[in-house]
Amino acid sequence: MKIGGEKIKRYALFLAAKDSEYVKKVYGGYFNVFVEAFGEDIGEKWDLFRVVDGEFPDMDEFINYEGFVVSGRPFDAYGNEHWILKLCLLLQTLYLMQKKVLGICFGHQVLCRALGGKVGKANNGWDIGLRKLSIVKDFSTHSFLSDLDEIPQALSIIECHQDEGAEIVAVSGKTNVEMFTMGDHILGIQGHPEYTKDILSNLIDRLLSNGSIESEFAEDAKSKLYKAEPDRKYLERICKKFLKRDVEFINGKI
Repeated sequence: MKIGGEKIKRYALFLAAKDSEYVKKVYGGYFNVFVEAFGEDIGEKWDLFRVVDGEFPDMDEFINYEGFVVSGRPFDAYGNEHWILKLCLLLQTLYLMQKKVLGICFGHQVLCRALGGKVGKANNGWDIGLRKLSIVKDFSTHSFLSDLDEIPQALSIIECHQDEGAEIVAVSGKTNVEMFTMGDHILGIQGHPEYTKDILSNLIDRLLSNGSIESEFAEDAKSKLYKAEPDRKYLERICKKFLKRDVEFINGKI
């Protein structure tokens, strides 16, 4: 597909969570949240695959995509549901094809699992709210970040997870692997650069109502939520540069 002689770049979102009623009402679904955060107005086409419902692309379609994003979900990445195992196989295939894959939260964890890492439930419980990330490696040397401004040594990101898991890029006081890379085509981020504060606030309410967290914990998380701002724009830029960079030289060849 082309517009004005330019090839349309295609991206795929693997949605691992059901749309909440709030996100459907306010944003039209999580797909729109991700496209708003990582997409461009022109020259792109984003496709949605609800992998949580068993909806996957055919493997012969992979070649048509520039990059893939695996979303988060409020449950674990180490289960053995059929769709999770199928997603792991798909991610292994994309890795061998050297396709760009960005994993967010659950996506970060399932990437670790699929590519030989270890994931499991954190001993210190849920991590919800704003968390300061410390950059532990000068990853501006990665080609997809080479033309960004100097990367701050600390970034604030929205967190909502209870799991933990390659080259570590960032850590926090509660999570040992906040960001990791594998070459220039795999990027995992434990937090949610795509989340707005209202989405997280509503999610806290839902986790409280279904008994996943205690009321005192929920109140504390929400009280801290509005005391600072996440570095969303900078984190979105990192994700977009990763997904949108031009074809790189691999072993001296294109």
